[in-house]
Amino acid sequence: MFSKILIANRGEIACRVIKTARRMGIKTVAIHSEADNNSTHVMHADESINIGGLTSQESYLHINKIIDAVKKTNSDAVHPGYGFLSENRDFAEKIENIGKVFIGPPLDAISIMGDKIRSKKIAKEANVSIIPGNLDSIKNINDAKKEAKVIGYPVIIKASAGGGGKGMRVVFKEKDLEQSYHSAINEAKSSFGDERVFIEKYIQNPRHIEIQVLGDKFGNYIHLGERECSIQRRHQKVIEEAPSPFVDINLRESMAEQAINLSKLVGYFSAGTVEFVVDDTKNFYFLEMNTRLQVEHPVTELITGLDIVELMIRISADEKLAINQKDVQFNGSAIEARIYAEDSKRNFLPSIGRLTRYIEPVGKNIRLDSGVVEGSEISMYYDPMISKLCIHSETREKSINLMTMALDRYLINGVNTNKDFLSNIVQNHSFKKADFSTNFISEFYPEGYDSENKDNKLIDEVILIATFIHYKYLLRAASISNQVRGFQRLIPNDWNVITEDEKHITKITYNSYNKNYDIILNKKYFKIKSDWQIGFPLVAALIENKLLYFEISRNGPYYSVSHHGNKYKLIVLSNRHSELNALMLKRKEKDTSKFLMSPMPGLLVSVMVKEGQKVQAGEALAVVEAMKMENILKAEKDATVKEIFSKVGDSLIVDQNIIEFE
Repeated sequence: MFSKILIANRGEIACRVIKTARRMGIKTVAIHSEADNNSTHVMHADESINIGGLTSQESYLHINKIIDAVKKTNSDAVHPGYGFLSENRDFAEKIENIGKVFIGPPLDAISIMGDKIRSKKIAKEANVSIIPGNLDSIKNINDAKKEAKVIGYPVIIKASAGGGGKGMRVVFKEKDLEQSYHSAINEAKSSFGDERVFIEKYIQNPRHIEIQVLGDKFGNYIHLGERECSIQRRHQKVIEEAPSPFVDINLRESMAEQAINLSKLVGYFSAGTVEFVVDDTKNFYFLEMNTRLQVEHPVTELITGLDIVELMIRISADEKLAINQKDVQFNGSAIEARIYAEDSKRNFLPSIGRLTRYIEPVGKNIRLDSGVVEGSEISMYYDPMISKLCIHSETREKSINLMTMALDRYLINGVNTNKDFLSNIVQNHSFKKADFSTNFISEFYPEGYDSENKDNKLIDEVILIATFIHYKYLLRAASISNQVRGFQRLIPNDWNVITEDEKHITKITYNSYNKNYDIILNKKYFKIKSDWQIGFPLVAALIENKLLYFEISRNGPYYSVSHHGNKYKLIVLSNRHSELNALMLKRKEKDTSKFLMSPMPGLLVSVMVKEGQKVQAGEALAVVEAMKMENILKAEKDATVKEIFSKVGDSLIVDQNIIEFE
């Protein structure tokens, strides 16, 4: 067994590998960039080494620097995690050339299966079902147009060396092909250093199902069942679960058989994932094979009780698989929600900044894989994923309910996140019924998700909790010592809880007998019990003996309350203050219609217009890039460019003016 492993990655996956290695008695080495000097994975590892640079290209994708780090730390093996160089044959080969072990599959398997074009050709040889399309890379836009016409729209452009949804574009009409083609190439080159792309038929309304396989160096193979990965945005998985609520035992065995046969054909060992798209009649087609550990591996670990990272390490250390297929048991239901630093109401654009407050939910049914702590910096240089929140319970219904409660208990301040969006998804009727496809998000959330949507029904529990919190604050204020006798602060029991267009009358009293707070709302009686302490941003309360969780922030009488993925703005006022508030003038919104503003923090990589130039609606104006994602900004209407405020290379903040129109 290895004595020391270098982890060629960062963030939560580096922390995940460290956790298993420590349990196995193996020391770990963390590499890090300049941007990650104080990152969590650096703090958790036994050793760390700075390989310099800020960007991925200068650090986590720089093979020679990592090889030097392996030599300097005298590490026995390298675990690549996922992303970055995890499926790079050159990297794995250089590790082996210096007498070290790459914790992953053999070199040929990486090069064959890591290349989407070659893998499809091999899959065809293995009689694995494949999607109709081109099996060679596209050389230029003219070839792309020809192939798309032969295949028939819609088509999907994919990076040959891609993964994680990078370098992928769906094209429904020929007029959109050229821009999508060049955009896919640019993103593929930026993310993987390989600009090759191919085109295949885009299967509409499919489900994305993947099979986890394991093989050792002695020809033994098993599968660990399937994962449902259909809840995606921009081809990036958002929520995964195991087992799939769609897959029956016959479909599972058929897909697993093809996955293992494919693995055998290329002499695969280590952990690998064979991905399929499945139509509504349960026909399945090979998509790709990921020759690495998957982001979503925790849900498989939760239902099988196996540690896939440990199995990878043992296989690479020339151990035989200690289990056979009959030993693999599937228990319960597991769901994973990926927590991203992104603004869901701005079409999921990345958000960067420091985590000013960070509290993770804990419990026996909760697993949280994260690479951050309070104070961590979410950088513009890397992927915006903060953590993976996983729930495991006896049934899918219970897991969904527990996920909703866990998200309510998860506090992340300092950056925008998709936490409320995830909560809304798992409460969606179609999700609960397992009636969805990979188009789920585009169908239900075409404009993103705004947790402050005015259509959200204000529930009684939110009004009650706002009243309770406000009352508690005023009770503390009234208890301050050394008040002038006869001028002590008196706390009223009657309150007005006001939203933008509604007013609710509440009356609160403390019941010292049973230590409840009794509240009357709209002539209905409620009792609340909570040990909440002033200043803490999360509230756990028994409301009518039902345990509920809320996130709150306060500024005097103004409250923001989050619950079940919805955010409510409330004002709690006395009767007299409520009368005066009704007389206040409403602030007018600033007119920004004449400006092109940056929708996200990032780097301005291109400005396509000049001052005085006339532009048409839909015309590309500028490109902003952050977290390896390219965002093309287009004109919303016909206009003339009056002034350009920013230049190429500028680092932009959210809503920073780029262009003004006449």
